[in-house]
Amino acid sequence: MIFYNTIRDYDDPKRKYEEDVLVLEDTDEVYKLVLHNDDVHTFDYVIDSLIEICKHTLEQAEQCTLLVHFKGKCTVKTGALDVLKPMHEKLLSRELTSEIV
Repeated sequence: MIFYNTIRDYDDPKRKYEEDVLVLEDTDEVYKLVLHNDDVHTFDYVIDSLIEICKHTLEQAEQCTLLVHFKGKCTVKTGALDVLKPMHEKLLSRELTSEIV
């Protein structure tokens, strides 16, 4: 039986190579615009507000309104702070309770 040892670098069998690694950076922090329940405004008022201010579809606005009613609050929009802040201020101007977290 003849064994052929063709490994030339037997003392250091690890491969040596360089690797480029792409790193994803979070440049924009994601904030949430949260709408809270109240006992003052009607479903239609809240739905219309979400459609006009947050650009929801009718279905989205209805679902968010139901979640706010039954759960007490709902995230109605996510995104950058500079996008959410005007929406938050418009919701407040309509006497709806919201916050950015």
